[in-house]
Amino acid sequence: MTRLQTGALALLATLLTGAGLAQPVAAQGSGSATLDAARGRGQLLCGVAGNVPGFSLPDSQGLMKGIDADSCRAVTAAALGDANKAKFVITTTQNRFTALQSGEVDMLSRSTTWTLGREANLGLEFAWVNYYDGTGFLVKKSAGVKSAKDMDGATICVAPGTSTELAINDYFRLNKLKFTPILIQDLAEIHNAFMSGRCDAYSTDASALATFRFSQGPKADDLVLLPEIISKEPLGVMVRKGDDKWFDVVRWTFIAMITAEEKGINSTNVDTFLNSNDPDIRRLLGVEGDMGKALGLDNKWAYNVIKQVGNLGEVWDRDITPMGVPRGINNIWTKGGLQYAPPIR
Repeated sequence: MTRLQTGALALLATLLTGAGLAQPVAAQGSGSATLDAARGRGQLLCGVAGNVPGFSLPDSQGLMKGIDADSCRAVTAAALGDANKAKFVITTTQNRFTALQSGEVDMLSRSTTWTLGREANLGLEFAWVNYYDGTGFLVKKSAGVKSAKDMDGATICVAPGTSTELAINDYFRLNKLKFTPILIQDLAEIHNAFMSGRCDAYSTDASALATFRFSQGPKADDLVLLPEIISKEPLGVMVRKGDDKWFDVVRWTFIAMITAEEKGINSTNVDTFLNSNDPDIRRLLGVEGDMGKALGLDNKWAYNVIKQVGNLGEVWDRDITPMGVPRGINNIWTKGGLQYAPPIR
């Protein structure tokens, strides 16, 4: 094809598009390959751990419970209109990224720390943080350890392939201390190893340590969560790079939940706000404006999230508060926390 012919074809395509006769391929669907695939199968596939109390763990009826599970349900309610269409796919610390990269799951909600290395190297990106955390240490009271700096020469149980493993290495190197890692993939095995004395300490996100300690009932008093938090661990929800519309859907789902909490809107009172005169609330609930349409969704997308799953505070109170973990920096900004919602307008 000559340069003249190429230029003529480009000009023709421009004219046809301007006339509304030619549409980009993405415009034929929602603009998101991931969203269109989920709609086609009638399910949203969400990668979770499936074994962490407070985050993702089936109850006695097999219903997945926890903040990571509810994050999946919230996105499903926004994307498909029905939170019950979330399908949970169990992943491990070692196969979680591959599951998302390969398309086995549409999103990953698995207590995964947002880091530069992960976002720059894996072809994946973090849409939002659903839990601000940090690496901690759990020891037995009988050991008499009061600080992480007292653990020179200790053996520490930790899951391989996690940011925790890197954080421990950095901390001990910085403080000129030595330790021996006991790398165990299975969470139940880690717990058993620690409780049986195979390792001196157990290290992971402080939230997980607190929930494990809480789960021990009367034996909880025999365990001590050391005061040091040795790293920043913003736990986020991940999607594949290259599907910007899907990224938008996931990100703005969380923003809608924060906005609802800021406005005092929850799953039980949301219908009473449909007649609100507050422009922000009217746009949030789809009473006016085309916020949903901009995302490739129904304009009731955020209403569905709030009605079916709740605002961010409801999710916290349902999933994390029973574990005995204070909300702290995970609160909304008006209550001293880090969760702050950009405007929906």
